[in-house]
Amino acid sequence: MLSRTASNLYWLARYMERAETAARFLEVGARIALVPNVGHGYRNEWDALLRAAGTSIQFAQKYGEPIQRNIESHFFFDQENESSVAACLTRARENGRIVRTALTAQVWDALNTAYQELRELERTPRSELSLSQLTDWTMRTTALIRGTIDSTQLRNDNYDFLHVGYHLERADNTARLLDVKYYVLLPQVEFVGSGLDNYQWMTLLRAMSAHRAFHWAYGGEVTAARIAHFLILNPQCPRALITCVDGLNTHLERLGRGYGRRTPAQSAARQMLARLAETEVAEIFDVGLHEFLSRFIDEVGAVGQKVHDSYLSGDVR
Repeated sequence: MLSRTASNLYWLARYMERAETAARFLEVGARIALVPNVGHGYRNEWDALLRAAGTSIQFAQKYGEPIQRNIESHFFFDQENESSVAACLTRARENGRIVRTALTAQVWDALNTAYQELRELERTPRSELSLSQLTDWTMRTTALIRGTIDSTQLRNDNYDFLHVGYHLERADNTARLLDVKYYVLLPQVEFVGSGLDNYQWMTLLRAMSAHRAFHWAYGGEVTAARIAHFLILNPQCPRALITCVDGLNTHLERLGRGYGRRTPAQSAARQMLARLAETEVAEIFDVGLHEFLSRFIDEVGAVGQKVHDSYLSGDVR
């Protein structure tokens, strides 16, 4: 496969997953903002989301104060924010258009329909659009596109590059969503284990569509350790960090076998998976959740660079 085609497929998937995460950031903020502000911790929840997403400086330069309406614009409509829903869906559709012959008709139709619906949303007066409408539409649309990929694409290298992109992006974004906890509670560590703490953990579960699955896996008791284990180390959780890294390894190994050569990307991904498999929740909290997640996000970025150098170099995103 040409590196340009591989890159377009890889970035199509990354942008779709990134669009979904932008919607999940908005849902996390909206849910946490419902809790009365009684001075606990680092309390502007919207600013916390910007810091976890890594776009606080960009936002401040353009919008100033982190109020909800500006946050909605930044995460959903703002084409200058490369992580916004609108920007990501536009770029995903453009990547798909370039390699349309590598996609099934169903995948292209789902992508193109999402793009046309996005244009309609952009033309709709903001007063007629609720935040829940925007987030529900995004998650429904990205799930439909992911479903058409899984149900119609041939299991060849096209499929593997799509899923390398999906798993890398989901690993990074799940870690960033988890890191919202650090920014919301900072620096009031005495609130860890409190009712406020547990509510925020449950909010993250709901925003990741993992609330019911968590209760199936662990029963009724909600603790920070159980939720952290579920979202980081439990391979039964589809968004868990270890699940993402395992999926990344699966598709990189398939590429290695298919092309008859291994690359530094396979080695780096295997090392990440081995470290996660040997990690205990107690170790994560001993190190510090924020520190652990920051290190993990750096590792994801390093693997992504190795994927680029091994398979995608020579192409412009």
